[in-house]
Amino acid sequence: MKMTDTIGFIGLGVMGGPMCRNIATKHAGRVLCFDLSDAARAALADTKVEQMDTVEALAKEADIICLSLPGGTQVLKVAESIAGSARQGTVVVDLSTTTVADARAAGQRLVAHEIGFADCPVARTREAAQQGKLSIMVGAPPEIYDRIRTVLDYMASDVTHGGDVGAGQVLKLVNNMLVFANTVALAEMIVLGERAGVNADTLLEAVSKGSGDSFVLRNHGMKAMAPREFPAHSFPAEYVLKDISYVFDLADQTGTPLPAANQARAYYATAVENGFGDKYFPSVIQLVESDAMEKI
Repeated sequence: MKMTDTIGFIGLGVMGGPMCRNIATKHAGRVLCFDLSDAARAALADTKVEQMDTVEALAKEADIICLSLPGGTQVLKVAESIAGSARQGTVVVDLSTTTVADARAAGQRLVAHEIGFADCPVARTREAAQQGKLSIMVGAPPEIYDRIRTVLDYMASDVTHGGDVGAGQVLKLVNNMLVFANTVALAEMIVLGERAGVNADTLLEAVSKGSGDSFVLRNHGMKAMAPREFPAHSFPAEYVLKDISYVFDLADQTGTPLPAANQARAYYATAVENGFGDKYFPSVIQLVESDAMEKI
């Protein structure tokens, strides 16, 4: 990537907005953005980001286009618009979480128009996005990866190249499934400890010093589950079900049984059924405390 390249960013949501802000802060060239939300666009008004009226207008001017969208359906739709508007040699960096099949389909659609593509889903929290300390997992040909690496470094402290297009989503889906299952197990253990007379903060501090330590414990456990604080506009349980459905799509395609993952899926499905769908997903601990546990 050249420092004079124009970078476009489509999708300024919970993660996309902070990622775009980091690019605008660190990149010497122009930065363009597009989002359907007036509020999302207004949140970047104090940066140098240039607002574009349409996806097509952005695609015509950008050398590298980043996407941060809700899922595969939106990525494929936006990829179609980019394919008809962008110059040959443009590269699309998809930071969304999609199915592996959708990532490969988007890549094929763009490559047919001589537009490069990399699936680059992100991991960690909104706070990490704000700090530019995400983990990004990449599926791309080596030459595309080399070209976009600087852009990824604007947003991440850790970048892993997993292989060709689709590999980024494989890594992200495995990561997410482990996080979701770990969160369920931690919720049960916190409630068990509390009912046995040990304060949640004490329990988590002790476990963090032993072999039970984890990212989930230090972030979701200490910051959300122990104090029962679940901030708005954070990754909700209904989004968890979306990501888990992607895991099972891949399991079906590869003939891989996932009984433990299926049990975790049942927790989040029950959480959504009982009114937790729009709450930050560590709120599953409140499900563990409720009578709804009998339904799992």
